[in-house]
Amino acid sequence: MRVAVVAGPDPGHAFPAIALGLALRRRGCAVVFVSGTQWESVPLEFIPIGATPAQPEDADFGWVLWERPKQLAPGIAESLREWRADLAVVDTLTVPGWFAADLAGVPRVELVPHGLQVPSKHLPPPGSGLAPGRGPLGWLRDSVMRRQHMRSYEIGMAACRASRESLGLPPEGPPIATLVATLPGLEPPRRDWPERTYVTGPMEWDPAANDLAEPPGEGPLVFLADSSAGGRPQTLLASAAEELRGLRVACTKFGEPVTGLPEGFVAGPGRQAPLLDRAAVVVCAGGHGMVAKALVRGLPLVVVPGPGDQRENALRVARLGAGLVAEPGGLRTAVDRVLGDPSYAAAARRLAATAEGLGPDHAAGRVLAAAGEDC
Repeated sequence: MRVAVVAGPDPGHAFPAIALGLALRRRGCAVVFVSGTQWESVPLEFIPIGATPAQPEDADFGWVLWERPKQLAPGIAESLREWRADLAVVDTLTVPGWFAADLAGVPRVELVPHGLQVPSKHLPPPGSGLAPGRGPLGWLRDSVMRRQHMRSYEIGMAACRASRESLGLPPEGPPIATLVATLPGLEPPRRDWPERTYVTGPMEWDPAANDLAEPPGEGPLVFLADSSAGGRPQTLLASAAEELRGLRVACTKFGEPVTGLPEGFVAGPGRQAPLLDRAAVVVCAGGHGMVAKALVRGLPLVVVPGPGDQRENALRVARLGAGLVAEPGGLRTAVDRVLGDPSYAAAARRLAATAEGLGPDHAAGRVLAAAGEDC
C-alpha cells in the first residue's frame, strides 16, 4: 500500500505524523511525507506541501483554517495523484490535506496529535480545561458553555462546507477513521465517543542525532522543555534560570548550545529521550507532545501553560494528580512540591499504564485495518 502522510510544519503536528509514517514503512508500506520544507531531510520520501505568500487575511484564524487551504489543496492533490497514493493520513489541523485527499479521490485517515477536540454532550467545551460540572449549578454551567461553543463550532463547520463546495467537493467528507495520539488515561470518559475513533497512544519522533550532556552533580534531574509554539512573552528557560538555581536542569532546544546559564544548567540541541529516561520531573509549557512524553515514562510534571490547548492539558494533568500548574514566579515552589511528594509520580505511573502496548506501531495497524489492508 502507498500511504501519503500529510502534516503542517509545526513540530507538534509534524513529529507524530513522521513517527506514524515510519511505523507504516516498518509494516511494508511505501510512505511519502508531505509537509514544510524544513522537514525534507526526514528519513522518508518527501513532497513539499507548498507555500502561499503572506496575506492581510492571515490575522484571521478562521480565514487561515478554511480559506487558505483552497490555495494549497489542488497542488497537494496533484502530488498525491502523481505519487499514486492509495491512502492519506492527514493531521487534524492540516486542512489543505483534507481537501487534497478528497480532490484526489484518496481515502483519508485523520491523525489527532493531542486530546480529542470533538464536542461532547456530556463534557464542558473542548479547550475550557474544566472538569464536568456537578449538581444543578454545574450542569447549568456546562450547558450554557456548550451552547456558546456550538455557535462558534457551527460557524466553523459552515465555513468548511463552503470551502469544500468552492473546490467542487461535496459539503461533507468525513475520514474513514480518526486516530487520537494520546494516553487513554488523559481522555475524560464520555458516553458519546465518536464512531471509528481510536486512542492509539502518543507518537514520538526526534530530529536530533546527538545527545545533550547531563548536567554534573548529584540530586534529581529536572528536564525542561520550552514550547515550540509562539505567543509567550518569556521562555521557560529564562524563568527557570531565575527560579531553579541550585537544581540540575537540562533543556533541549533547536539551534546552538545556550551559554551564560547558572551552574547546574545545560541547554542546547540533543535527543530528549535519554534525558527524560533519567529525569525525576518535567517542566514544560503544556504542549501535548511533551506532556505525553513525560507521562508515558511515569514522570510527574510542572506545567506553566501558554496558548492554545496548553492550559487544558495542564489542568487535566493536575486533576489526575500527576503534576501541578504553575505560573512564572511560582516555579520553584511547584518543582520542590512535586519532587517531595511521591504521589505525583505514582499518578503519572498509573497514567503510563493506560498506554501500555500503544504507540506508532499500534496506530499503523489501525490505519491498515481502516483501509482494509494488511501490509
